[in-house]
Amino acid sequence: MTTSPTTEPALLGTPGAARRARVAVALVFAVHGAVGGTFVSRIPWIQHHLGLSPGQLGLALVMPAIGSSLAMPLAGRFVHRWGGRAAVRVLLSLCCLSVALPVLAPSLPVLCLALLTYGATAGMSDVAMNAQGVEIEQRIGRSIMSGLHGMWSAGGLVAAGIGILAAHGTIDPRLQLALAAVLLVALAQPVCAALPDLRAPEQAEEPPRFALPPRSSLLIGLVGFCAVFAEGASMDWSGVYLRDVTGASPTVAASAYTAFALTMAVGRLAGDAVIRRLGAVRAARLSGAVATTGGLLVVVADRPALAIPGFALIGIGVAVVVPLAFAAAGRIGDNPSQAIAGVATVTYTSGLVAPAIVGGLAQASSLTVSFGVVTALSFALLLGAGALRRAESRPPADSAPAGPGAPGARGPVVDAPAARGLAPDSAAG
Repeated sequence: MTTSPTTEPALLGTPGAARRARVAVALVFAVHGAVGGTFVSRIPWIQHHLGLSPGQLGLALVMPAIGSSLAMPLAGRFVHRWGGRAAVRVLLSLCCLSVALPVLAPSLPVLCLALLTYGATAGMSDVAMNAQGVEIEQRIGRSIMSGLHGMWSAGGLVAAGIGILAAHGTIDPRLQLALAAVLLVALAQPVCAALPDLRAPEQAEEPPRFALPPRSSLLIGLVGFCAVFAEGASMDWSGVYLRDVTGASPTVAASAYTAFALTMAVGRLAGDAVIRRLGAVRAARLSGAVATTGGLLVVVADRPALAIPGFALIGIGVAVVVPLAFAAAGRIGDNPSQAIAGVATVTYTSGLVAPAIVGGLAQASSLTVSFGVVTALSFALLLGAGALRRAESRPPADSAPAGPGAPGARGPVVDAPAARGLAPDSAAG
């Protein structure tokens, strides 16, 4: 993907262009995370309002994942046709608006349809903003994807906290989510307007309407699959594990998810510095080792004092893997959004199946066996880390050896950060 001739040269040619682009895309991730946090905070009200059993609620909560998986392959075509900035603006706005739909549903079937729509818009905007982030990362010449996903986590935590306060204040969720949708859409407009207008090369072939994951992205997607499996299992089952396996009180059991979520958010915000120092592959291997250590602690835990640090280590361990998977996918072919959509589809499918697999294994054996599987998949990150080599940051072309055949050369001069529309990262500070 190279900058379109119509991109504003004055905006992208200034020394502060990299900084502005990085801040803008970080805020996009925060807005997207805030949409998810806003919805999650009102799930208990939806269950009570519609009188849903746990099984019915579980069925409804599968719908966003299905909607995302079905819609993500469509996103590459939108990015190609509209350009990155317009695609993010339109799809993120639709995502913000769709968060108001679930609380308006009068019945379970309508709720499922609303959540399917919410998941579809969230999934497509997810692909578009990750494609934008990967492109900006490549033009800056240093890792930023982990920090972007950290901003997503931070946005979700802040919005969930606001939702909890609204619930405590007995504010009608229909009013709360309607106001949140309007405010998030209003916030998204100036944030998206600040994004650089990155477009595919004119000679690049337009992706099909429904793009299947390219073969080159499958192994990367499987690495992401392992990380998201550990993430989904820990998020959904950590509290139950502490209560049923270690005998923790409800209050202590709830702290397991808090430990996991906070360490994952902090790990993502700090992850770019680790990736720059170690490189993508070594960082992924270190992540796998940390997550595996956490999984082993959980498996052998007979008291909360062992299990809670275990879940915290899993959170740290999986934090940077998905951002690295997106960064690696974005370097495949002329249409990064298509490869990112493929990796996202494979990766997020794990979030769909992980809770059910953990529950099924627990039913057949025990939760300890289930988290033995989680630990094994965390160890697989060590073995598959080499697939993320494409995510290694590349130096600017002017620092690489000259000549197309020289080691480390980046190819045509149009790939240099300055030539492609953004100042090198040294200008960004």
